[in-house]
Order: sequence, then structure tokens, then C-alpha cells
Amino acid sequence: MGSIDRHVSRNVVALDASAPCMEAARLMTDRRIGAVGVQEGGHIVGLVTERDLASRVVGRGDPGSMPIREAMRRDVPSVPPSATETECSNLMRDHYTRHLLVEDQGEVVGIISMRDVIRVMLEDKQWLIDQLQRYINGL
Repeated sequence: MGSIDRHVSRNVVALDASAPCMEAARLMTDRRIGAVGVQEGGHIVGLVTERDLASRVVGRGDPGSMPIREAMRRDVPSVPPSATETECSNLMRDHYTRHLLVEDQGEVVGIISMRDVIRVMLEDKQWLIDQLQRYINGL
């Protein structure tokens, strides 16, 4: 099992907590991403995701003017870059989230999504298949 380190999105796209939700939605659409970091005082304090915008903004009839601090999740779990895909998938399942913050020495250094974790799992499985095929073929 490999670590998630090389699959972490290190350029965290973030907005100030006072930015309107519409701006977060526009940024997610433009960048083709599913979550935006939320900053307060220059530090990432949470995430706002597509799901958050749908349930906490649109679902409540807000036109998108609500500040993202009111729609974000502050309880997003974090993992170190050395975490395995299994640790990440377990946290995602247990916390009903598709994104995790990646922290190193108390600072957010990136985000990993469910898609990234699945990619790690598939690469590991492909490596194992390749090794088994070499063994079977006597190479």
C-alpha cells in the first residue's frame, strides 16, 4: 500500500471566508474542481464543496450571496501526506465526505479527493496484477 503523497493537490484553491457562495461555485466550475478551501487570517479553516452549496445554499433558497463561511464544513478530517489510501477511504466513509485536508506539521498543504484516492487504489491494484502476470509467465 502506497501513500497518497504524490496524489495530493498541493495548489489549494481557496477563497476568503467572506466571499459569496456564488464566487465559490463559479471558481469550482472554472477550475473543474469539487471543493474550495476557505481561508480566515491566511489559514485554511475549512472547505466548501459542491454538495455544501447544493444543500446549504440552493436548498435553502439563497441566491448565492451567503458568505462561504456559512456554507462550509469546519469539521473536515485531515491526514498527513504519508497516509494510505485505505486510511483516507475509511475517514471519508466515517465522516461522510469526499475530500480530506492534507496537513503537514499543523499546516494545510493540500487536499485529496475521493477521485484521487480511487486513482491510488487502482494504480496499486494494477501494479499487483502486473507482478502476478510476470510471475505466472516466468519473467
